[in-house]
Amino acid sequence: MTEENQDPKEESLRRARVLNPRPESVRAPEFVASEFFDARDLLQVKYEMLRKVTHEGATVSEAASTFGFSRPSFYEARSAYEEGGIPGLLPKKPGPKRAHKLSEEVIEGLILAKEANPSLSSADLAQLARDELGLQVHPRSVERALARYPKDHQEPTL
Repeated sequence: MTEENQDPKEESLRRARVLNPRPESVRAPEFVASEFFDARDLLQVKYEMLRKVTHEGATVSEAASTFGFSRPSFYEARSAYEEGGIPGLLPKKPGPKRAHKLSEEVIEGLILAKEANPSLSSADLAQLARDELGLQVHPRSVERALARYPKDHQEPTL
């Protein structure tokens, strides 16, 4: 599909990572017969599925099936909603959540190298990690990891 033919709402939902990959599986009457409810909006579909159970008394199996989800997906959505409200229903950002290559031992080694030679830059430390440990790590990742690590080397801050 060319850019000019693309639906702006669909593109917006895609950018926000809430485009429902299976809108055709949503069979809830309000989504079928209304322009307000949009089966492509994953956040809206999940919220309405939860509301159907908590406020209208539908069973979990009925709601999950009607809104195109499995029962485990319902419980996952409910837990996310209870923990974080509507923003909790948003998909988590993909990718690593922390510097997974830079373990505490690696960071401590880089700190010791920096203490032994304060003129080492983050690029130098990244090269050191590459040469001595075989780790491909970006100098900016080294900077961030060192900034998170406390000066007294007790335990990293989050």
